[in-house]
Amino acid sequence: GSGGFRKRKHDNFPHGQRREEKENVTPPSALMSSFKSFQLELDTRHDKYERLVKLSRDITIESKRTIFLLHRFTSAPNGEEILSESEVKLDAVRRKIKQVAQELIGEDMYQFHRAISPGLQEYVEAVSFQYFIKTRSLISVEEINKQLIFTAEDREETTNMTSNSHDKQPHTWSLKVTPVDYLLGVADLTGELMRLCISSVGNGDIDTPFELSQFLRQIYDGFTFIGNTGPYEVSKKLYTLKQSLAKVENACYTLKVRGSEIPKHMLADVFSTKTELIDQEEGLP
Repeated sequence: GSGGFRKRKHDNFPHGQRREEKENVTPPSALMSSFKSFQLELDTRHDKYERLVKLSRDITIESKRTIFLLHRFTSAPNGEEILSESEVKLDAVRRKIKQVAQELIGEDMYQFHRAISPGLQEYVEAVSFQYFIKTRSLISVEEINKQLIFTAEDREETTNMTSNSHDKQPHTWSLKVTPVDYLLGVADLTGELMRLCISSVGNGDIDTPFELSQFLRQIYDGFTFIGNTGPYEVSKKLYTLKQSLAKVENACYTLKVRGSEIPKHMLADVFSTKTELIDQEEGLP
């Protein structure tokens, strides 16, 4: 009749049936296939990143435990046992770093650097602290990287290892500590050396603080030479390094001026009070 709407021919089919036929007829486009491959690649990369974050967290925890153990060196009756135990702990840390190296085979390490950097910095701090206790010197980044070259323990490990690389699986893995991670780890080392100075004074050792003062002064001079030309994180650590140096130098001043008139078991209390005054003057919490 007049005023009515003309019914289209395909309106006799249910709406769901028309959609199903449309999906069956239309093949998946090349664009959708590309997006699915991108999704798979991003998911794989995200999963790898999360695994590296967890490994870095484990490396950080075990490295901190090694540092806590090494602080017992000055008060332990047999320091060699402490050093041996610390070496066992560092070997366990290096096994974790080996897993990181295996994850990064065929990958650009700098794409995952933010995930592993905290753990590597803590490892540098631990291994350099142990090296200083042994040799009274600073370990080089080349020496650290030599310890991070790993070999396959057996053929099965090499075969079962997962990697995105289609080349033949190597039998050795290596992970290089970047110069920035090395510098940040050394900057954190200064705080541990300051604590070592406090514990040495408490044990009546009046020689170690003067050795630490000269050593920290050399490190501070090196960081000052870099200055603001280096990465932002390095320049940010310079203030903390300066505070550690000031505390050690004040400890040496106290030992030099008042060491002869104060009993050795009271020197640590005097030094701790002096340190608190320095923190209050600098506005530190």
